[in-house]
Amino acid sequence: MSSPIQGFGLGLRTEHYADFLEARPAVDWLEVISENYMVPGGKPLARLDAIRRDHAMVMHGVSLSIGSTDALDLDYLRDLKALARRIEPAWISDHLCWTGVDHHNVHDLLPMPYTEAALRHLTARVQQVQEVLGRRLMLENVSSYVSFEADEMNEWEFIAELAKRADCELLLDVNNVYVSSRNHGFDARAFVDAMPRERVRQIHLAGHEDHGTHCVDTHDHPVCDAVWALYAHTVRRLGPVPTMIERDDHIPSLAELLAELDHARRVQTEALACR
Repeated sequence: MSSPIQGFGLGLRTEHYADFLEARPAVDWLEVISENYMVPGGKPLARLDAIRRDHAMVMHGVSLSIGSTDALDLDYLRDLKALARRIEPAWISDHLCWTGVDHHNVHDLLPMPYTEAALRHLTARVQQVQEVLGRRLMLENVSSYVSFEADEMNEWEFIAELAKRADCELLLDVNNVYVSSRNHGFDARAFVDAMPRERVRQIHLAGHEDHGTHCVDTHDHPVCDAVWALYAHTVRRLGPVPTMIERDDHIPSLAELLAELDHARRVQTEALACR
């Protein structure tokens, strides 16, 4: 599937506003956290408008809670659509998860049970979101630390089937695949191999904490060697999908992130040469 943007991006963080306003860093596009700018005005939105003039953008949310049994928040969706009209993102993404129930937000990205009932529930909700937004939604696999006894299939089968039924797109977080594979003991490459190539529109890379017996998705470290290796496998399998690096804590200088992004370019180039 052709993409309106290509290449390598970064998540836009407040620490780097000045860098993007005063220079033109070697970044092909930026990902913004949708909820940070779903406001009627203020400095963050003004800076976003200024940066948007020089950089292509995509929107990434954390509050959709697509898997919850609570009714979808239509006010939230209208605000999300209004922001999209303002900055014209190449796409809009959120997480394949639930963040609460009975109107109680636990402020975490909780995994779904991988069941037929959950698939039917999600398919209807994704289609409703897509109808409101007037575009396909992109959903990201999350890191997980526990599984449900009721699971009827594995995660990658569940994700691939949802993308087919709901006609949505996928954001493949390679770090999350690795973290979950360590925590649950599955083959990370099998997960990647099962992803429908025509549905994967974006890739996330990030760091995590490795505690030996388990890993925790923290986005506060550089990408580790094992995730780089899994990314190389992903490129050989899926091709040059637009890729970005996430950093949400212990945020370094933009120069350090750009150096890490250059490494991603080299990994992709080498992996494509081996296809």
